[in-house]
Amino acid sequence: MDSVKIKSFIQKYTMVIVLVLVMLFFTWGTQGKILFPQNITNLISQNAYVFVLATGMLLCILTGGNIDLSVGSVVCFVGAVGGVLMENMKLPIPAAVIFMMILGALIGAWQAFWIAFLRIPPFITTLSGMLVFRGLSNIVLGGKTLPIKSETFAVLFGGGANCYVPDFLGGSGEGLNRVAVAVGVLACVIFVLLTVRGDMNRRKKGYEVGNVGAMYLKMVIICAAIMFVSIKLAQHKGIPTSLVWVMIVVLVYGYITSKTTIGRHFYAVGGNEKATKLSGINTDRVYFIAYTNMGFLAALAGMLTIARMTSAQPTYGQNYEMDAIGSCFIGGASAYGGIGTVPGVIIGALLMGIINQGMSIMGTDQNMQKVVKGLVLLAAVIFDVVSKKKSN
Repeated sequence: MDSVKIKSFIQKYTMVIVLVLVMLFFTWGTQGKILFPQNITNLISQNAYVFVLATGMLLCILTGGNIDLSVGSVVCFVGAVGGVLMENMKLPIPAAVIFMMILGALIGAWQAFWIAFLRIPPFITTLSGMLVFRGLSNIVLGGKTLPIKSETFAVLFGGGANCYVPDFLGGSGEGLNRVAVAVGVLACVIFVLLTVRGDMNRRKKGYEVGNVGAMYLKMVIICAAIMFVSIKLAQHKGIPTSLVWVMIVVLVYGYITSKTTIGRHFYAVGGNEKATKLSGINTDRVYFIAYTNMGFLAALAGMLTIARMTSAQPTYGQNYEMDAIGSCFIGGASAYGGIGTVPGVIIGALLMGIINQGMSIMGTDQNMQKVVKGLVLLAAVIFDVVSKKKSN
């Protein structure tokens, strides 16, 4: 029985274990440099777009292993349009931000229409979108780089030297950022309360619950991880504003996928679309929501990208779709659909980011970095396929 529990634990937390092992390896390989506060901040800021896009990509993958190849080009196009609106047409920042979000959603709805109602394969539809919006990005920008001079926009979406949440608790510039520490403590308290409350509710309703000791051990480990990251951020300049956007996306979509009816519909369609349709669920609507939402989140990723780079450029967004897709599969999403979680996707994105950053610090050639990332992705999909065959 114990061996069965151990095997079940390893299968459930495979990617978490891998993440820890990879982090330990690069800590040794970089002589601890990867754990420097500035590198932890860079890891979050540089991969903010991956966290956002991968969360949206998860919904597409849940519908049956479908993907969106156009997200990189949509990121570039929305960023290009936003840059022109703010810099050339002098549109106020709030209006430009709203316009970019609406534009992203409309692009998503355009592609979702063909996929959901005419049943054009998502691969073909989004491949077309990848070419169309990359070309439109070049047309909008005239093939040139457009500097983003608005400091307010850059700070709001994670760009520039001051893109951090102000320390309104009175921390000194050279000491720990008190806001970062306070947010870490608050996050731990909320997590513990929600976990204990959920366990009590399950017991009250007579549901089967796990070992209490294991639950408390899990809480201790997760709280320790939260405080570790919080203190590292506090030792640098505090919480990057890009992390605020990432946390909003993760919390909102984590709730949607696990606690709402439409969230369960994504899993149902991916599990068995015919049965889902026969049970009265509008599967066309589920596809439409998934791909419209992908466009919406691509717009947010576009704003994070041009804010961080403080410019709009026709080459931005290249291979972003591969980062998002890779993060989903590495994070436990099934290539067949119906399986995957938002926390898993974030772990997958973190793993990819740590591999990138660790190899960069170690001076590994960029081409070799691509080889390693490709092999990691293949290993994750092989693990998913083999596990599914064994369970069947």
